[in-house]
Amino acid sequence: EALRRIINTLVNKNEELQHFLDSIDSTRTGLQEESCKVMSELEVELEKLSSALEERGVQLRDIIKEETQRKEVELQRQLSEGKFALLSCEELLEFANQTLTLTNEEEFLTAAKQIKERVTMAPAFRLTTRPMVSGNMSQFTVDFSAEKAGLLRLNFLPVPRAPEIDVPGCIVRDNGITVAWQQINDADENGPIERYELEYRKTNHNSSLRASGDTCWEKISNITDTQVTISGLKFDSLFIIVRVRARNKAAAGDFSEPVAMETRAFNFGFDAATAHAELKIQDDMVTWEPQGVKGHDARLRCKENKNSSRSATPSPNKTAGNRAGRERFAGESYTVLGDQEINGGCHYWEIRLLADWKSHSVGVAYRGSLGRFDQLGKSTSSWCLYASQWLQSSLAAKHNNRAKALDWPLPQRIGIYCDYDNGELMFVDVDQFRLLHVFKTKFSQPLVPAFTVWCGGISVATGLQVPSFMGNFVSTNRSLSAD
Repeated sequence: EALRRIINTLVNKNEELQHFLDSIDSTRTGLQEESCKVMSELEVELEKLSSALEERGVQLRDIIKEETQRKEVELQRQLSEGKFALLSCEELLEFANQTLTLTNEEEFLTAAKQIKERVTMAPAFRLTTRPMVSGNMSQFTVDFSAEKAGLLRLNFLPVPRAPEIDVPGCIVRDNGITVAWQQINDADENGPIERYELEYRKTNHNSSLRASGDTCWEKISNITDTQVTISGLKFDSLFIIVRVRARNKAAAGDFSEPVAMETRAFNFGFDAATAHAELKIQDDMVTWEPQGVKGHDARLRCKENKNSSRSATPSPNKTAGNRAGRERFAGESYTVLGDQEINGGCHYWEIRLLADWKSHSVGVAYRGSLGRFDQLGKSTSSWCLYASQWLQSSLAAKHNNRAKALDWPLPQRIGIYCDYDNGELMFVDVDQFRLLHVFKTKFSQPLVPAFTVWCGGISVATGLQVPSFMGNFVSTNRSLSAD
């Protein structure tokens, strides 16, 4: 026994080590992929920065060239005007010097008058002797000091730290999981968080280290909030493990510590060994496929009628509890049972009708007490909802060969709720949120889901939690029962 325990310990440790090695290998692969991705993003950013600088440089060069040309034109104009004024001034000065040598008074007065008039109109006296533009181009000097300092401070942006999953804030309801988490406030150090990524996978172990042989991780990306709801799940495992990581501009950080969330639900399939020969079982569907008159033999119908009259106390040779297995249903009992028993607790599953159906019954039965030729609802060992649109539409609740007609359109999606401990069996029109019928009894044996299909087919949805809307039906029904 001690050796057996040691072997079990070694097996568990081997599984954990194998998972650890797989995680290391996966991390290494992810590191290589992330480094290549970050390198590519860095090259793109540098190229964008270079392009932006080059574009801005071209704009500034054009502005400087335009301003230089404008100033040169203005200075050239002033230079031409100055040369002309200087030439005029020199001519006037020479004429004045010649006037000073005149001895004739009349000629001197005439020349002096001309000099006075020419001086008044001389360009040299009307010319502004200050340059219209300066040679200073400092206003076009680009100050890159702040940008240069920023570039010198540029380092590899650290990846964000792993978030912390807020376990009390996580909700498991209606076959959906709302996962909430908190991000470590390190945005100043590691850059703002742009989005989150969540991964989840199903497992039957309450530990991520034991999940190496389970399903692969499924991913939800581009989450901008600190919570997300995973809806429409089939709870066909005991737990769902979730983990989340943050992503900034650079890369994604490490995943949070994985959290296992319990997802118990009622899972079952069809017990093909019990199926009538004219019923075809395929995954979650059962369809009626007639095979000639073999299933309608008059002797079988006779046996069926005899058996129905004494189905309250089934004979030993028709009771599966006295055999290793039970025989197929036969005659006109186009029935198949579920392969899982209900012996306690609350359970829920749904039925969806396929095209061209004519008649069906859905409910529960005592596996060991239902005879081979028994039809659902015609004995004390089965309870069902019967629907038919053959010749005329009818909907009824059946038990112990008694039928209660229900005044409601034929539902296309039926929910079955079974509270074994409180003896409640409810049928609900899921599309219309309508309680169709309630059986109140005391179950004395394990139950199995039971289905009868004639013409057409049905599909069964299992792995469902008891939906939240059933709470209203249950509480209302119990209040009416108390009254």
